[in-house]
Amino acid sequence: MTGGVKKHYSGSGSLADRIAGALRAKGLEPSSLTPADFEAVDEFHFRGRAATLELASLMQLTAASKVLDIGAGLGGVARTLAETAGCHVTGIDLTPELCAAAAEISGWLGMSDQTEFVQGDATSLPFADGAFDAAITVHAAMNIPRKDRMYTEARRVLRPGGIFAAYDILQGEGGAMLYPAPWAAEPSISHLATPQEMRTLLQGAGFKLLKTIDSTHDSLRWLEQRTASGGTAEAVPVTAKLLFGTNYREMVQNQLRALRERRMLTCSFLCAA
Repeated sequence: MTGGVKKHYSGSGSLADRIAGALRAKGLEPSSLTPADFEAVDEFHFRGRAATLELASLMQLTAASKVLDIGAGLGGVARTLAETAGCHVTGIDLTPELCAAAAEISGWLGMSDQTEFVQGDATSLPFADGAFDAAITVHAAMNIPRKDRMYTEARRVLRPGGIFAAYDILQGEGGAMLYPAPWAAEPSISHLATPQEMRTLLQGAGFKLLKTIDSTHDSLRWLEQRTASGGTAEAVPVTAKLLFGTNYREMVQNQLRALRERRMLTCSFLCAA
């Protein structure tokens, strides 16, 4: 199972090199950009950087906070939190290629001291009990069948009272998900929970549920706006296309239909350890 997930996100060749090459082809030097400039590259979850900032405001992070980003991908969420709160963020991801690219991008942006990226399994975190003040996961649990272990581990590595924010794609009431999707070319590596299952899992892991937000309508409007003119106007290339290639257009159309029909939902859960 983990091999399929790693293969799905790894692509071919060095991802950092492909991102740098795409930027330079547009006349952009990676080291001249800011974290916000990279939104189209490293925060291609629904509603992008705006969604990350919304979660960050709820988490009430400070410069002293030690934060864990579970399923960090290319590190965009980690860098946004580190930049806006001044905190240190450790990202962990199953795919070595994503970890390497995340570290490289942080280097380009002068954020290597504020962020670090570790290859590892969300269901068996390589960190001590109570090691973090806060944790976040964004669009990662869709690939994890043992979500009970994931959330139990997240609870374990948080200090008492620490905040956990989960923002993910969930199974809706409108029917089965359509594939290919960005997180799964076919159903075998897709594991969507329903909102009720999420609440049960989080509470079963020992979290106190503070707030639930269904942002499905906003996610649909966001994706419709991004596709209305055949793409976005960002100066940097969208990494999803670099990762997923020619299937990306079909993935987007499947997501549009799934959101409209509530086959899939986007929801956030704010919890206290």
